Amino acid sequence: MVKSRYFIGVDGGATRCRARLRDASGRMLAQTIGPAANIYVDFEAGISVVRDVVNQTIVKAELAAPARDQFALGLGLAGVTDSDDAQRVAAALPGWARVEAANDALTACIGANGAGDGGLVIAGTGSAGIARVGGAVKVIGGHGFLLGDDGSGARIGADALRAALRAHDGLEPMSGLSREILASFNSDPLAMVRWAPGAKPSDYGAFAPRVFEAARRNETSARAIVQSAARAVAALTRAVVALGVENVAFVGGVSEPLREYLERDVSKRLSPPKYDAVDGAILLCGGALPELAHTR
Repeated sequence: MVKSRYFIGVDGGATRCRARLRDASGRMLAQTIGPAANIYVDFEAGISVVRDVVNQTIVKAELAAPARDQFALGLGLAGVTDSDDAQRVAAALPGWARVEAANDALTACIGANGAGDGGLVIAGTGSAGIARVGGAVKVIGGHGFLLGDDGSGARIGADALRAALRAHDGLEPMSGLSREILASFNSDPLAMVRWAPGAKPSDYGAFAPRVFEAARRNETSARAIVQSAARAVAALTRAVVALGVENVAFVGGVSEPLREYLERDVSKRLSPPKYDAVDGAILLCGGALPELAHTR
């Protein structure tokens, strides 16, 4: 087997897919961003996105036509739940020197803490907690939009849409946020109901920034939604700490907006990551990172 000269890390989530190429010394050569790559939602589409961002990253690096068997791929993908999923992903990407696939929460945790033990709380389009202690890995939450993702951008957006429908029906006061959300559907609740079944978690998550804006305006319903999300993040954090983790990183698109709503003891527990999830994927497949690199 040809020894890997290059290492490509991929972070494929419900909102976007990022790839980064490093050489054996850890020097970054190129990186690329593509659309969502959630194999739980659509396996073939997710793998197609992974192929595209990997190929685009190699092209961008302007390497002298190296063979595929000189590259190791580390993939952190939303929707990888067990070893069967990981093997299915690897089988769909033949020809590379090495393909290691794991859930994107695991690669984010590896990136956040480097090679050592540590924990992670993710509040992005989805949510999860993860702990690595003595080589053992435990994921808390991460059950997807239908059955979990409390504290996530998708759940925040969905809660806001539900509140808008309740306000339209006179079940709660009409807020500025609810009026704004209804206007996005031409003030037609039936249009919202028809939109909902085909909407992806990222579609719901797109409403989250409006919720935070309304919360800053001190709208009662928006603050209640955000505070509920903060309680969910606090629960994830405490569950991770209870597994024996000392350091817990906090990442994701709604992590910073949520921080001000967290209880002080929880907020103090949560720190910035050492590296990001893409570099975590590079570590997963045996790559190296430069010391003190920060690629958040």
